[in-house]
Amino acid sequence: MKAPLGKLERLSLRKAWAHEASDFTPWLALPENLAVLAEALGLDDLELVGTEHPVGDFKIDILCSGDGGKVIIENQLERTNHTHLGQILTYAAGVGASRVIWIAERFRTEHVAALEFLNQHTTEELDFFAVEVELWRIGDSPMAPAFKPVVRPNDWAKVGQQSARLASSMTTTKQLQLRFWAEWAEWLKAKGSKLRPNKGRPQAWLIIPLGRSGIWLAAVLGVRDKLISMEVYIDDADPKESFRRLKEHKQAIEEQLGMALEWQELPDKRASRIRVQRKNSPVDPHEAWPECFAWLEQTGVAMDRVFRPLLKELD
Repeated sequence: MKAPLGKLERLSLRKAWAHEASDFTPWLALPENLAVLAEALGLDDLELVGTEHPVGDFKIDILCSGDGGKVIIENQLERTNHTHLGQILTYAAGVGASRVIWIAERFRTEHVAALEFLNQHTTEELDFFAVEVELWRIGDSPMAPAFKPVVRPNDWAKVGQQSARLASSMTTTKQLQLRFWAEWAEWLKAKGSKLRPNKGRPQAWLIIPLGRSGIWLAAVLGVRDKLISMEVYIDDADPKESFRRLKEHKQAIEEQLGMALEWQELPDKRASRIRVQRKNSPVDPHEAWPECFAWLEQTGVAMDRVFRPLLKELD
């Protein structure tokens, strides 16, 4: 006997959220809902910084941190308009955002084209997302929201364009760094690793989010010194206090990791770090890279596993 099937019904967003500012924004700002949005967009995490965050005479609906940078979220419970397009650009400039997420019930074709244009012509340090939010129900069941990405950055194209523009001005070391991080990202993806670093740039370090604003993992490539390292970099509101509180767990942390760490408070600097180095790791010849990739991934996954739950206790 066939099981009865229900009818899937799409509802107006106003059925669940009568007002954008007082209903939808507080709902979306809940950790569990930001996590669903991050998953839909393929982001590591979105940690709330604040709602109605001031930028001059204006206010950002939601400001988050994620992937090592600031993320702004602008909401609409109707079809998109030019006013909100202008607002997201103003907000992005005002806070130095690395991600812009525009959420609406429906996107006009011209606004989709505008965001795609921005993704193609801005640097790899700024990404734009368009997300349609839908509301569904079957019969008398509870209403269920769903996030539908409409525009996402084309990272491959953007990095390629950025690399081409920089190639003529980059030193040999910078070119090597950019290539090393790009190939490590491909290696991690092919392996199916849980480690999700930010996009690589022509610099000695690569950020890996740890789920807390101001504290992250950093993979470091020391070309001249022939070493690689993985470190917890602490640069939050009170870096020295966060460092000392983590150091209280030093013995337990090192026992879980099965390795000794360098605990560097860096008294002459604002930030502090906790790191482990792998010396005698030349990145030339190229054939040595897979071994470096494996060590960075193994060490990064272990440090993420141990430090991530501890960072939640710092609040």
